[in-house]
Amino acid sequence: MKKILCIGDLALDVISQLKEPINYGNDTASRISSHPGGQAANVSTWITRTHSKAQLVARVGNDPVGFALISDLDKYGVEHMNLMHSGRPTGVVVILVDANGERTMFPDNGANADLEVSDLPPLDDVDGVYLSGYALLDFRSRDAVLSMIAKIKAAGKPIYFDPTTTGAMKIVSREEVLSWVKLMDGILLNSEEALYLGGAKDVQTAEKNLTAYTPLVVIKLGSRGAMAVHKDVVAKVSAVTTNVVDTTGAGDSFAAGFIPKWLETNDLEASLSAGTALAAKCVATVGARPPLD
Repeated sequence: MKKILCIGDLALDVISQLKEPINYGNDTASRISSHPGGQAANVSTWITRTHSKAQLVARVGNDPVGFALISDLDKYGVEHMNLMHSGRPTGVVVILVDANGERTMFPDNGANADLEVSDLPPLDDVDGVYLSGYALLDFRSRDAVLSMIAKIKAAGKPIYFDPTTTGAMKIVSREEVLSWVKLMDGILLNSEEALYLGGAKDVQTAEKNLTAYTPLVVIKLGSRGAMAVHKDVVAKVSAVTTNVVDTTGAGDSFAAGFIPKWLETNDLEASLSAGTALAAKCVATVGARPPLD
């Protein structure tokens, strides 16, 4: 059984499923619900559904939302240490979901901005690390996370990086994001993010360009499946057919399926298939977490 350390964010997702086009400056009919979220936290909960172990490094505020989010992690069996701190409130992400299930996010990192290198747990029993891009994109936590990366690399543990959305990445230069990619053993991103970071107009060229920075490049293609390259090995799989209700957390669940299988088998096709299978389960329900038993 593999154990993956997930570093990044834990937050509350407030999801508004729009029932009509937005009436700017007026009311818009919608169905609103709240769910535990945060990119790294979502990945950690989905990992527990792959018969692997997960541990989370993130922060919440000393507030009712923070208590509730920690309680939810416990229900999934996600390991954690010292998540709650006084100071900033717990992070919140407001998510608008349109009629096609596509989502637009408005994140407030909250307490996650205060990550410190001391939040990193012992690495002896860790097989691999998942790193959320939000932890590096937030200038307040960046130095601490870079120090964590140095410690993880010194311990010989592989790091798999999800740089997050193109919109979020653009708060720093493309060159700076690529400097972080050089530190990683692999990168997982969607086609839009790949085109941007890879400086290309098609995903095949983007994939090739990104291999100059990291040995493993995984590109999620939505309804067209996923593709990956590791050194000279290339693989592509189709998506699993499902009824798409909400795409929130699709990339997180994909990462949770891919990473443990990759650590276990080093088989690109099998790992891509594990990722797409878990993503199909995610998009068939509202919210970014697996249903609790």
